[in-house]
Amino acid sequence: MKAILFAAMIALGVTAASAHEYKAGSIEIKHPWARATPKGATVAGGYMRLINTGSTPDRLIGGTNANSEKFEIHEMSMDNGVMKMRPLPNGVEIKPGQTVELKPGGYHLMFVGLKQPFEKGKRVKGTLQFEKAGTVDVEYVVEAIGGTPKMDHDMGGMDHGDMKMSH
Repeated sequence: MKAILFAAMIALGVTAASAHEYKAGSIEIKHPWARATPKGATVAGGYMRLINTGSTPDRLIGGTNANSEKFEIHEMSMDNGVMKMRPLPNGVEIKPGQTVELKPGGYHLMFVGLKQPFEKGKRVKGTLQFEKAGTVDVEYVVEAIGGTPKMDHDMGGMDHGDMKMSH
């Protein structure tokens, strides 16, 4: 059964590299990704899952993206029905044993001043800077415009507010 599953994954182009992971100290970085951008766009979003396997808190405080001039950490939230986005100059804390999701509609990275559009299927190099764990090189897999990675089975982190949804 495992051999069949492995063969199917290879046939579909799914490899261990597709679900790319990185580690910085006690911080595990799971599948950094970004959305493709239309021609002329000046900003893009970056997303991933951060897991603190250590016994002390750490903090994502910055980074770089090879395809943008600026790297910012943001939070998006709803306030009285109005979506607000604000930069987090002190970054995002990851407490011991905690998983922090950087996803559409919540914490996320903003790549500002794009040098060229993000193209679906490509990878963009960058770094992440942690307060204690230091700097780690990563690659962001570029998903479709409005898309999310195939391994995410949620609604893409969208906040549907007062929308009535049925499943």
